[in-house]
Amino acid sequence: MIYLDWNATCPPHEDVWLVMRAAFEDGWGNPASVHRVGQRARSYLDRARASVALLVGRDGRDVILTSGGTEANNLVLTSHFTEHENAGFVVGGLEHPSVLEAAYELSRRGAFVRVVPPEPDGRVTVERVTAELERVPAGTGPVLVSLQAVNHETGVIQPVTEVTRAAHARGARMHVDAVQAAGKLDPAHWDAADFVVVASHKLRGPKGIGALVTMPHIEVRPQLRGGAQERGLRAGTQDAHLAAGFAVACERAAAHPLVGDETGRLRDRLEEALVRLGEAHGLGVVVNGTAPRLPSVSNVSVSGWRSAELAAALDLEGVAVSSGAACSAGTPEPSRVISAMLGPARAAEALRLSLGEATTEADVDGAIAAIERVFRRCR
Repeated sequence: MIYLDWNATCPPHEDVWLVMRAAFEDGWGNPASVHRVGQRARSYLDRARASVALLVGRDGRDVILTSGGTEANNLVLTSHFTEHENAGFVVGGLEHPSVLEAAYELSRRGAFVRVVPPEPDGRVTVERVTAELERVPAGTGPVLVSLQAVNHETGVIQPVTEVTRAAHARGARMHVDAVQAAGKLDPAHWDAADFVVVASHKLRGPKGIGALVTMPHIEVRPQLRGGAQERGLRAGTQDAHLAAGFAVACERAAAHPLVGDETGRLRDRLEEALVRLGEAHGLGVVVNGTAPRLPSVSNVSVSGWRSAELAAALDLEGVAVSSGAACSAGTPEPSRVISAMLGPARAAEALRLSLGEATTEADVDGAIAAIERVFRRCR
């Protein structure tokens, strides 16, 4: 199988597996226990918090371990809603469902919510965010602005630095979903944000663990009631072996960025071949998301092919790609992201191909050959 779906999840790195195996053997205790068995488990949690902090450029004391990016994003929005009367939200129109769906739910519960429409090139501009902030009705409580650092379907880099500056100038707090950006972008992009979210499995770590990182002065309201784990902010016994893997994944990503010039060269070659093969076989192939983006993601629409059908055809040829966000897999709806950018017709034909640090020249050669076979059958 040629794996070109790294934005959905990454294959865990061998170093991650090794430390997780060790943690299974000696880190099985309850991290809240004071004896040495419990404290050994706790040491894995402490290392994970320090490693997350290293990756995102913060302090380990401000790291809250969660079950993943979805929980961390939900925690930010629901905490803001419960902490502030008449809370307001300004949310980018291309956000991950864990942000958009949470915002819609809070709107149903009485919160003021504005969704910022994107540009056709895939960016949510600071001008549009500022305009929505200035439309917030008088009497609305503190506003939270949510904007992802990198879009999960197009790889487009969002202007979080500029938006953070604009939000703070108007007394709003800033939440950055850095799940697709951590380990790929410089942490300076979200340096001033009040909340930053990361997820382990996007970094070649295990699934089931992520983190919310806050500024030191920010309070978070717990959404799970129970014990005092994670400074009382997330009740429940933590899993030390997941934390062990998360720590190694963060340390690797901090030391060696997960994508670079070689990844970009392979992506460009694959994308150019898609367009060329489309022309050769009478199929229009256009790139979705023309603003600056990560060098690892290509999102294209292929005229005449529904994206799910094309993804299935490529799977039969041994190539794994995606027809939208992984969290939306199995639904008949076209990509919300591409719909918001370019309309539902373009979205129905949108295909995402995402590369990672282990993607090789041979993988790209094999993918191009498979795409040509599929296109030839279509003709």
